[in-house]
Amino acid sequence: MSDNKSLQARRERVVPRGVASATAIFIDKAQNAQMWDVEGRRYIDFAGGIAVLNTGHRNPAVMEAVQGQLDRFTHTAFQVSAYEPYIRLCERLVERAPFSGDAKAILFTTGSEATENAVKIARVATGRSAVIAFGGAFHGRTLLASAMTGKVAPYKRGFGPMPGEVYHVPFPTGRDGAGVEASLAAIAQLFATDIEPERVACIIIEPVQGEGGFHVAPPEFFAALRTLCDAHGILLIADEVQAGFARTGKLFGIEHSGVEPDLVCIAKSLAGGFPLSGVIGKAEVMDAVEPGGLGGTYGGSPVGCAAALAVLDVIEKDGLCARAEAIGQAIKERLRGWCTAGLPVANVRGLGAMIGFDVIDKNGKPDGAQTKAVIRAALENGLVVLSCGAGGETIRILVPLTAEDSLIEEGLAVLADALASTATGSVL
Repeated sequence: MSDNKSLQARRERVVPRGVASATAIFIDKAQNAQMWDVEGRRYIDFAGGIAVLNTGHRNPAVMEAVQGQLDRFTHTAFQVSAYEPYIRLCERLVERAPFSGDAKAILFTTGSEATENAVKIARVATGRSAVIAFGGAFHGRTLLASAMTGKVAPYKRGFGPMPGEVYHVPFPTGRDGAGVEASLAAIAQLFATDIEPERVACIIIEPVQGEGGFHVAPPEFFAALRTLCDAHGILLIADEVQAGFARTGKLFGIEHSGVEPDLVCIAKSLAGGFPLSGVIGKAEVMDAVEPGGLGGTYGGSPVGCAAALAVLDVIEKDGLCARAEAIGQAIKERLRGWCTAGLPVANVRGLGAMIGFDVIDKNGKPDGAQTKAVIRAALENGLVVLSCGAGGETIRILVPLTAEDSLIEEGLAVLADALASTATGSVL
C-alpha cells in the first residue's frame, strides 16, 4: 500500500490545488472517533469530517441500515420512481422540525443545494428576489451559495461577478462593537440606502457560525429578526448545515432561541457520512414552487435516506442531545482552565459540543499563524483538529458525540501540549 508521501505526490499530479486538504495524511480506516492512515498511524478525530460525523465513523446502526438498503436498490431518481425511505425520512424530519404548524421537507445531496434551494423557495413564495446574509457566514461554494457566504478569500476571489441582490450585514459576534443593536442598525441602514424591505425575500443565518468562527447568534437577535421578518413579509431561513442534528445539544441549533424560522437547511450529520441534504419548511411556503421546479438526480438518495433514518434513531436512543451538552460542558470547563493556567487560549464559546476558542499571541490578540502552528503540532501527536474564523484564529472542536470520555480526554491532552509547545510567550 502507498504511504502518505507518495499519495500526496500522486494527488498533486492529478487533483487541482483549488480543493485543499487540511492535512497531508491519507486515511485507510476509521471507527467512531478514531482514524488510521495508510501507514497505520492512529489519530483522534476532533474534526468529524467537518461536522458530518456526530454519530461517529461507521456507526454500527448506520452501517446496518445502509447495507440493508444496498441489498434492495441504490438509485431510481425520486423524480422518476419514488421510494418509501424518502417519504419516511421526510415524515420524521417534519415531526422534529422547529415549527408549530404543518411542515414539509425535500431532500437534496449537498449543503450548497440546501441553501440555494431554500432561497429559490423563498423567492417563489414571496415573489421577491433579494437576500440578506451575514458577514462571516458560510453557506457553500456554488455560485449563489458563494455570494451568500460572507468571506472573500478563498470563497469568492476570482469567481465574480457574484449573483446580484445578495446583501451582507455584520453578525453580532460581540467583538469590536458588533453586537445585536449594531447588526439591527445595519439592517435598518440597508433598508434606507440600498434596498427596500418589500423586495427582500429572505434573511439567511446560521444559529452558530461555522467557518465564521463558531460565534453564537444571541436569542434576542433571533427574536428581533423574527419581528422584523414578520413586519415586512420576509422569510427567515436557519442554515443548520453545521449546527444541526444534536451538535448544539438540541436537534436544531435555532431551538435554543425559542424562535420559529420559516425554512431550515440541513446536511452534514444528517446521514452519518453519506451525501444527503434537505430543506424543511412551513407547508404553505414549501408548496409555493410548481411541480418540477425543485429536485436533483441524486437528491434524496435511497442509501442516504436509510443512513439518515438510522442517524435519527441513534440520536434518540443514545441521548445524543444530552450527550452533546455533557461533552460541551466538560470541554469548555477544561478550556477555561487553560485560560487561567496561562495557555494561549481566549474567548471560549459555543453551544453544546459545537465549541470554539481563539489562539492568542503574547499580547493577548487572536493569532491565525499561531493557530496553524498549534494544529500542526496536534497532528504530529495524533490529533486532527480544524481552524476557522476571519483570520483562521479559532480552533473548533467537532468530536463525534459518540466518542468515549477517555478518548476525548486523550485528545484534549494532546491539544494542551500543542498549545504549550507552540506558545510564543506569556499571555498573562
